[in-house]
Amino acid sequence: MAGVNYVTIAEVGDANMARVLVVALRGYGFHPLERDDEGPFGLPGFATERGMPIEVPEAEAADARALAAALLADMADPKSAT
Repeated sequence: MAGVNYVTIAEVGDANMARVLVVALRGYGFHPLERDDEGPFGLPGFATERGMPIEVPEAEAADARALAAALLADMADPKSAT
């Protein structure tokens, strides 16, 4: 989305969890940036010290942050989701 400011709503240490979170956010109608593990075009530096950033358009950030926190909590403790 050209001209859109993106905001980091979470930083996920596990690459697989980050991928699942991006897919889940898309499923709920959000528009997270999709990147591979190495960053755009294979350039290093995608992951930060805290993990892989999950970024959404600024207008979606508040709602997406709340959903991401709930989803990450469920992924961390799958028993809590049942």
